Amino acid sequence: MALPPLFNISLPIFDACGCDVDITKLFFSIAEVFFIMNKKRNKKNIFIIDLNNFFNLNRYNYIKMKLKNKITKFFNNTTPIVGLTAYSYDMAKILDKYVNFILVGDSLGMTLYGMKNTRKVTVDMMINHGKAVVKAAKNTLVIVDLPFRTYERSPLQAYETASKVIDKTNCYGIKIEGGKKVAETISYLTDRGINVMGHIGLSPQSIKNYINIKIKGFNILEKKKLIDDAYTLYKAGAFAIVIEAVAESAAKAVVKKIKQIKNKFIPIIGIGASADCNGQILVTDDMLGLSNKYKKNKVPKFVKVYESNDIELSVKKFCDEVRNKTFPSYEFCYIKNKKIFNNVTYLKFVKKSG
Repeated sequence: MALPPLFNISLPIFDACGCDVDITKLFFSIAEVFFIMNKKRNKKNIFIIDLNNFFNLNRYNYIKMKLKNKITKFFNNTTPIVGLTAYSYDMAKILDKYVNFILVGDSLGMTLYGMKNTRKVTVDMMINHGKAVVKAAKNTLVIVDLPFRTYERSPLQAYETASKVIDKTNCYGIKIEGGKKVAETISYLTDRGINVMGHIGLSPQSIKNYINIKIKGFNILEKKKLIDDAYTLYKAGAFAIVIEAVAESAAKAVVKKIKQIKNKFIPIIGIGASADCNGQILVTDDMLGLSNKYKKNKVPKFVKVYESNDIELSVKKFCDEVRNKTFPSYEFCYIKNKKIFNNVTYLKFVKKSG
């Protein structure tokens, strides 16, 4: 006996990751189970579902429109993308007016909790701060870092962690560190509808202390590895890639390689990389001169400090300089010069500069 028609519409919804999902089949399967149960009990085939009890269509359309606008602004291939970190509702409200995306970074371990590195940050920390940021961000995409030791063991572990973070925070996607070694994990996540931002170059989660950290990309082999890592993450399905603290020439080479991909725009977002990147990001506390992450009154070489009594003014100035491509200038990049011997340079720290 054929199953009586229950629906004659197909209602797509937008899940937390921004993927279109046709739920007709889902409801049809549920209805089929109830029909079989009723048939066994010799009851009438009555099974009514009022979709209005499941969805408020006006709210659905509004959420879909807002998310579409956020995505459109992020993937604008003509204007550089701007990102900053936030861990609180109030800071996220300020950033939301100016940036394209907000990263709830595991750098909160040092900037908020006074840790020496990011390796003891927990998933619960990321979720709690992620919730606050997502609640404040009405115009920008929110990405949340997966902390150290929460995704490296296996793709399944990464999926469980990412699913938990997205479910609890409603963020757009997650970020994980690594090149080819995490490609399988990224592919596993993206195949299941999770948006992943990659991260190559300097990996803060692998650092126990910030003394004499070698900057990679000055020799041919390191440059080739960075290019291969970026391309592999693209193939795995990453929607964007952060490249941190590498030789300026290597960052340019990565951008050039990914730009050659005609069918899809994958933004390369620099932090201590190159002005040729498709966007820039900094840790907000560093950019404002608030961070004592490394040494007192010192920040990494690639950070420009925008000191002002008005946080919003500093944020706006940073965003304007990124979009006008005046930041980063050469003084904030790692460029081969006479002071570098044997193709080696290190992550240096400088005093605050306005």
